Amino acid sequence: MSAAPSVSYSITVRLEVPAGGAAVSHLTAAVEQAGGAVTALDVTASGHDRLRIDVTCAARDTDHADELVEAMRAVPGVTIGRVSDRTFLMHLGGKIEMNAKLPIRNRDDLSMIYTPGVARVCLAIAKNKDDARRLTIKRNTVAVVSDGSAVLGLGNIGPEAAMPVMEGKAALFKRFGGIDAWPLCLDTQDTDEIVAVVKAIAPGFAGINLEDISAPRCFEIEARLREQLDIPVFHDDQHGTAIVVLAALYNALRVVEKDITKIRVVLSGAGAAGTAILKLLLAAGVGHVVVADIDGIVSRTRPGISGQLKWLAENTNPDNLECSLKEALAGADVFIGVSAPRVIDAAAVATMADRAIVFALANPEPEIDPAEATQYAEVVATGRSDFPNQINNVLAFPGVFRGLLDARSTDITSSMLIAAAQALASVVGDDELNATYITPSVFHADVHRRVAQAVRVAAGGPAELPTDTEVVV
Repeated sequence: MSAAPSVSYSITVRLEVPAGGAAVSHLTAAVEQAGGAVTALDVTASGHDRLRIDVTCAARDTDHADELVEAMRAVPGVTIGRVSDRTFLMHLGGKIEMNAKLPIRNRDDLSMIYTPGVARVCLAIAKNKDDARRLTIKRNTVAVVSDGSAVLGLGNIGPEAAMPVMEGKAALFKRFGGIDAWPLCLDTQDTDEIVAVVKAIAPGFAGINLEDISAPRCFEIEARLREQLDIPVFHDDQHGTAIVVLAALYNALRVVEKDITKIRVVLSGAGAAGTAILKLLLAAGVGHVVVADIDGIVSRTRPGISGQLKWLAENTNPDNLECSLKEALAGADVFIGVSAPRVIDAAAVATMADRAIVFALANPEPEIDPAEATQYAEVVATGRSDFPNQINNVLAFPGVFRGLLDARSTDITSSMLIAAAQALASVVGDDELNATYITPSVFHADVHRRVAQAVRVAAGGPAELPTDTEVVV
């Protein structure tokens, strides 16, 4: 599958061309003929003989970006200056910062914000630790914790290389949930050490978001932290993905007019995301799921089944199928992939039930080319932004945590996750719903508000938030 030009590989080339004539149109033509997309042309300086222009264009990847620069260089009269990668520019110096909420204008401000006035607040919290939620940032703060062992699709790249993702996560928490989040990348991949570190820093936070920690360690880390902490612990790679998949499935089933309790699902991928999706599907009423991993269909009679796979085998595949993934698709209503590129093909999709649903979520290359899948499936979704129906965790986690924090929740339950999925699905109205629009835009005004409200209520919080006017003395 040939990728289309993407803003992720956007470059700005500062160059000079002769004034007058057709140099600018030649530049545009050269980029387009090389397969790029010009998105902006800005004249930054002009003289009698020469123009200085910033040309911004999108490429398919870094090698293609170099090709676009050479295509522009080949235009007669063009002199190439600086070439800037716009994505790298956005990350220079990091993407987040800490700002004080109150001005420090004089000695009075200083005396109340810091010493000696702050001592009174410290003593109040020492008497009643619950006051930390009202008198510190704890009430609205989440720790984004990673060990860098499973970052995006890049693998085990370590804590330093994980920081750009965790910073981005923190920025999204603020933008979509109004939550102050702090990236904490740990220089250990030892389960006991991670649990100990997170437990030690927990008093300063109202929630923990685990991110990009490899399976199966992520299961144990989450379980132990949930047991030991009195604040919610959420592994977004598991539960964020599961929420958005379930929400998309609710709407896809509305399109194809099928009942969630009567469908047969084939799930490719038994890692963190696959296991969480399975558990939420079962909790939502799906009764027939077949799971496949790298070694084939998970069945009760497959040799070497133990640990998490044993639980999967005991709770799926009621017919105890022993076949290939493609063979398991025959007659299935839904395929959900969180595994690897091109593990199924159009011929396999053709054997599925009428009005089939295919969620091919592997990134950057899905389990099947979406164009192939749409030949036989009525609804197709991917994890990519350049196809309709993107399954994107950003639709879930800001609202989920907003609801948890507002409810002062100490835990996360399946009922809360299902409530989040139902709320997210409801954002797409009956008059909007169709096969290519089953998930709303992350920028939709109602997405995070509805998810937050649903989670808040499911967590036992109020349907509407009161105005916070309480003053502690």
